[in-house]
Amino acid sequence: MSHFDHGQIPSEYTAYIGRKAVFLGGLTLLTGVLLVMAVSLGAVRIPAWDVVQAFFGQGEDPRFAVIIRNIRLPHALAGLFAGAGLAAAGAAMQSILRNPLGSPFTLGISQAGAFGAAFSVMLLGTGTMQSSQVGAVSIINPYLTTLSAFAACMATSLIIIAIARIRGASPEVMVLSGVALGSLFSAGTMFLQYFADDVQLAAMVFWTFGDVGRAGWPEVWFMAVVVTAAVLFFVFNRWNYNAIDAGDETAKALGVRVELVRLAGMVVASLVTAVIVSFLGIIGFVGLVCPHIVRRIIGDDHRFLLPASTLTGACLLLTADIAARLMFAPRVLPVAILTAFFGAPTFLYLLIRRRGR
Repeated sequence: MSHFDHGQIPSEYTAYIGRKAVFLGGLTLLTGVLLVMAVSLGAVRIPAWDVVQAFFGQGEDPRFAVIIRNIRLPHALAGLFAGAGLAAAGAAMQSILRNPLGSPFTLGISQAGAFGAAFSVMLLGTGTMQSSQVGAVSIINPYLTTLSAFAACMATSLIIIAIARIRGASPEVMVLSGVALGSLFSAGTMFLQYFADDVQLAAMVFWTFGDVGRAGWPEVWFMAVVVTAAVLFFVFNRWNYNAIDAGDETAKALGVRVELVRLAGMVVASLVTAVIVSFLGIIGFVGLVCPHIVRRIIGDDHRFLLPASTLTGACLLLTADIAARLMFAPRVLPVAILTAFFGAPTFLYLLIRRRGR
């Protein structure tokens, strides 16, 4: 800015920022619309205006009050916060590791969290097996379950960080390491299932399906606090991530403590993943695909990439929740099935386009 007097910001830069601000504003509006739709649509159709009034505690129709407050709204908010958290963690990890394939799912962190949560539920007694509308597993001690999932996520993250610090370690090596670790923890989960009785086995298989339908208000509030804090942390470090994108040596020359930023970012990403996995199960591809979609639209600047990825993740999971509820109504599909169906071909398309360019 030394070439310009104060108040003389180049018009091109102003237009550049303006386009990104408009995109973020549009995503915010879309998220709000999808949240209303997620509460409105289902086996019982609730008028959108009634949903909006219910959000503000006004003019709520008593016929819909129970459906909105006890069923639809906590499920929709769980989808919003889970999608936002996974996408923000994916965007941060891709920068921290300088790896376009970085995400909680591809690096085995989701599978590690699932193993930790399964270990807690089955061996530490933090979950009860039952058949109910909420799900086959009720978490009676969510904090211990999350702590167990977090420990497994952190073990995986630290291994990946160690591999990333090996001289000459390429992105392919890190991704293959993540695949290996994911397979290892998936094998651990299968080992636990092998020794489970019929009821526990059915419950654990059902639990590993990522589904927002099992979240109640306590889980929603817990996820809201963790995801909001994590997103604020990532946004606070946006300039550090921009510097790391230019290379470790460049970032160090700019005064960024690369190892500390990398470790702190992986810790926070692991915590978000652990909380979401321990409450909802494995939801794949959200953290991988959303940052790539956003990059193709507004570029790599983390000032805009992080909030836009967060909103895109929320939109994606809300859309999956709506589709899961309507496709085979009144039967509701787990959202993880739809995110995998959407995420896998989308990511293949992005890879082919990237290769072609």
